[in-house]
Amino acid sequence: MTSNSPKGRMDRSVFLHRAGKAGGTVALAAACGIAIVPLLFMLGASLMPGQDVVSIPYRWIPREPRWANYLRALAGSDGRWIYLRNIMNSLIVSSTVAATSVFIASFVGYGLAKFRFKGRNAVFMGIMATMMIPFEAVMIPLYLTAVKLGLQDSYAGLILPFMTSAFGVFLMRQYLLGFPEELLDAARIDGCSELRIYRSIVFKNAGPAVATLAILAFRGQWDNLLWPLLISQREELKTIPSYIVRFTAEIGADEGQMMAVAVIASLPVFALFFTMSKYFLQGAGVYSGSKS
Repeated sequence: MTSNSPKGRMDRSVFLHRAGKAGGTVALAAACGIAIVPLLFMLGASLMPGQDVVSIPYRWIPREPRWANYLRALAGSDGRWIYLRNIMNSLIVSSTVAATSVFIASFVGYGLAKFRFKGRNAVFMGIMATMMIPFEAVMIPLYLTAVKLGLQDSYAGLILPFMTSAFGVFLMRQYLLGFPEELLDAARIDGCSELRIYRSIVFKNAGPAVATLAILAFRGQWDNLLWPLLISQREELKTIPSYIVRFTAEIGADEGQMMAVAVIASLPVFALFFTMSKYFLQGAGVYSGSKS
């Protein structure tokens, strides 16, 4: 039987398919391993004394787990346990920003995707244009405005500038462009108001886009260092990134304790992702909305 025979060509095609599938699996496993290595390093180093973290060759498994690193990370050098308050601040700010981003962006995105009005595309392009302006360019005017309004050292000052984003509007619009018009028309025939259609039909069926935006908005504020550093002078109102900066500058802090701080700071983000991962993964095609 020659390779040019139908059976020979079929066997070759099956072999190439299986080889490609196996190669893809190996490449994916290698990529996952590379991504996990820093997390394993952070977790192991958080249970070591500082000299072991910087020793060469590096020992991946601690000789004796040093749980005191976590106690020091939470208590701080002054023993005030301010990190717990900073964690609560980050949770309040990040959760509020995530909730408002989802609500406002989905509302605006629904209007831009499903309502035809004069200047709709101009409005959308204007919103998108704001994405081209770096935050550093508006940071000082925004800070001066916040000071004039008395928003310094307050949750309002931390939350208000980030209640929504152009990216969130883009994300929701792209997803809702593909939302079936038939469902909306049927609801209107049944006498539903637009607000009820948005609340009961559109929002409830936009789970993947909502979860994607919520996770990204939460993580963006959880990692935000520059604005909280500007707007909050009191330690009681600082967030996790600000605490990490201060903790790493303390004389008594070593590398193991710094890793313990980082592990604690990472836990809520991991918990949120794994809680909403089902919807987040479904939102992988969220950018493929139909063209208007």
